[in-house]
Amino acid sequence: MKHTVGEIILKNGARGLLIDVPGSSVVSSSIHFRAGNRYVKNRDIYETAHIMEHMAFGANAKFTSATEYSAEFEKNGAYHNAYTSDIGMMYVADSAEIECERILELQKIAITTPKFLSKELLAESGNVQEELTGYLSNNHRLLWQRLALASGDPLMLDEDRLGTIGNITLDDIREHYERTHVLNNMRFIVAGPLKGRKRQIADMFESWRLPAGDRLVIPKDEITSAAPVLIERKEVPNLIFGICMTLDERLSDAEFDAMGALNHILTGSLHSRILGTARQRGLVYHMWSDVSHGAYNSEWSFGGQVSLNNALKLFDIMVEQMNRVRAGQISAKEVEAARQYGLGKFQMAGQTVAQIADWYSGRYFFEDYIHKFNYYPRAIRAITAAKIAETAEKFINSNTWVIGGLGSPDQTLLDKLQSKWQKIFD
Repeated sequence: MKHTVGEIILKNGARGLLIDVPGSSVVSSSIHFRAGNRYVKNRDIYETAHIMEHMAFGANAKFTSATEYSAEFEKNGAYHNAYTSDIGMMYVADSAEIECERILELQKIAITTPKFLSKELLAESGNVQEELTGYLSNNHRLLWQRLALASGDPLMLDEDRLGTIGNITLDDIREHYERTHVLNNMRFIVAGPLKGRKRQIADMFESWRLPAGDRLVIPKDEITSAAPVLIERKEVPNLIFGICMTLDERLSDAEFDAMGALNHILTGSLHSRILGTARQRGLVYHMWSDVSHGAYNSEWSFGGQVSLNNALKLFDIMVEQMNRVRAGQISAKEVEAARQYGLGKFQMAGQTVAQIADWYSGRYFFEDYIHKFNYYPRAIRAITAAKIAETAEKFINSNTWVIGGLGSPDQTLLDKLQSKWQKIFD
């Protein structure tokens, strides 16, 4: 969808993007604070941010309960939610454009005037406990939490997070809110048919009554290698595996795009080098690879699940193809196919107002960077085999990685897989 983007920096300290999408009939808004789990006062009350997010749409200056607030918010079909991650807390809404201003006003009321009642803390503590208890049966989540811990991320496992819920008081909730929900720590995006209403939207955000405060700093972690991580689950008959390779620097945009192309070449389709070959040999149903980066480091990951009898054979294919990449054996045909795939995915990613807003939000909320939407196809076409090999080599030269498995293998199998993967670095 065609659109234009403009940043506004308000006198009160907040800043955001207004994205005009002519002809659309929906307005999508996202309001973000650096207020996630990493900013909780101490680990004994680790779930403070999460519970506060659950209480976000409770009683406030205008509504006596979450039920009353929700009924008013949703009466014309609007949607709202909130999310907490390690770094961010984000409040989102989608509505018909005819009630854009009403919805933004309701978001303002909820975020700036919460009452944080005792009965809400009791109810939402229970809901968070149910949520985390449900995660305990998610084997993939458990494995990747353990791999993150082994790599240097100081996150807390779900089973340990459960133990902190009972420690959290209303004072903890209010302290976290008051420290994080300040104007200089706030970013927002509003997308939709904004012609003729940008000034009014800017004035609405300018009227938010929160302390000025400071922009919170993203913490830096020390990345590490570790011994293989084995999580025994006898009821799981196969091996759920993961490999996390870390680099102590943030990839450039060109490097990030190159790694996206490489992941497609390796595992992105049924004719890819690793997944495609393994499928042709009947060794694995599905596996994947991905790249991500934070403020200070980057991660290249592989994961999937495989039967115990096929695990070593699958890793033989993985190591063979990784060594081919190291040797620069990436064809022009493969690169062009990855470019075409990337262009197609990019075009499909901008079909709705919410998708457009999401495309900008990752970089903007993270680092105040406005990603150039119209330039991105040129960036995809600029991907080369040389840049792919060069960036992959960075990860390999870093030699900082951990492998893990969950299921019913013994330590011997995991050690053999570790030895095979080690050959990439020799």
